Amino acid sequence: MYYLYTHNDLDGLGCGILAKCAFGDKVEIRYNSIAGLNTQVERFLERAKKKKHLFITDLAVNEANEQRIEDFVKSGGKVKLIDHHKSSLHLNRHPWALVEVAYDDGRLASATSLFYDYLLKGRLLKPSPAIEEFVELVRLYDTWEWDEAGNLEAKRLSDLFSMLSLEEFEERMLERLMTGEPFAFSPLELEMLGVEEERIGRYVRRKKREIVQTFVGGHCVGVVHAESYHSELGNELGKEYPHLDYIAIMNMGGKKASFRTIHDDVDVSAVAGQYGGGGHAKAAGCPMTEEVYRHFVAEPFTKEPLRMDAFRNEYNVKDSTYGTLYENGKEQQMFIFASGDDWIVDVEGDELNRTFPAFEEAERYVKRQYGAWLVRDEVYIAYLMEHMSHRKSQALVLM
Repeated sequence: MYYLYTHNDLDGLGCGILAKCAFGDKVEIRYNSIAGLNTQVERFLERAKKKKHLFITDLAVNEANEQRIEDFVKSGGKVKLIDHHKSSLHLNRHPWALVEVAYDDGRLASATSLFYDYLLKGRLLKPSPAIEEFVELVRLYDTWEWDEAGNLEAKRLSDLFSMLSLEEFEERMLERLMTGEPFAFSPLELEMLGVEEERIGRYVRRKKREIVQTFVGGHCVGVVHAESYHSELGNELGKEYPHLDYIAIMNMGGKKASFRTIHDDVDVSAVAGQYGGGGHAKAAGCPMTEEVYRHFVAEPFTKEPLRMDAFRNEYNVKDSTYGTLYENGKEQQMFIFASGDDWIVDVEGDELNRTFPAFEEAERYVKRQYGAWLVRDEVYIAYLMEHMSHRKSQALVLM
């Protein structure tokens, strides 16, 4: 008899579906949260018989269960842990663990893709085009490579997963994977997905108006409260506010925090690790501890939400030779303009005593330090007229 303890997200469910394809009725699957896994593993090891085979996928065990598994395996038990999170790499010191973040060709790994490779290598599952397509779609979405590749099918698979119960999604996928036909969505599913895409779009647009900016541990962070669509939110908010190092998504109902970044030089798995969590370099999470609550909920609570840059401007545009105007919630105005090869920032009539080699660096500084946004054309024109009038008045006085 086989047992599979896996995560309750799309990648974890992908492992469950593969296990059903490989073992049929001879596998018992339990979908777990990150917090719930270790209790399940401990109970299994307490009463497990050596002939039972345990798979753990898309999740990592704590130090106590790591030792319990080691003892169980040494006494003849069978366990295989397969994961792709950077925070689980230390488990590779055991022969029963397989943790791989990326393939040799540079593609990021997912638990589903690693489990599929393992089953094929052990001849526990026969390959098929439909299963391979399903596995790749799960991998593309879980690693967020779908966005760069423009593979909307991977995004739609995740949307469908979020719309259905675990049982219904599993049943639908098994039904089409076992037929041997090419993987495809049904006409009804495509119609449902169209409605869901509109719903996600509205949700993300609303949350863009709720994000606040704060500093935590030296990072400039965007904090938003949300219970749904964390990956979509993290990606869209990161693109909308690229000056932010990462996005912290607070799920108060679930008492969890998620961290997302679009930057290669920011590792949110390290951030999550400080609070007892883990994950990938660009997507991680942790429980809502008192420290998390203080840093990301209580302290930023009184801050006003960020405003998006004006997007229909003709005159106040970025990198303009005439200068670019920003404003913040304190009604401070920041004017960025070129002077020779450098860019200068004027704050309320006073130039900073530092210059910037590129407009992008000056703008990043203004947004991070002042929480500012690009103002509309009419504000920009009024600013220029006021300063031109002021300069004329100064010139007349000098005359």
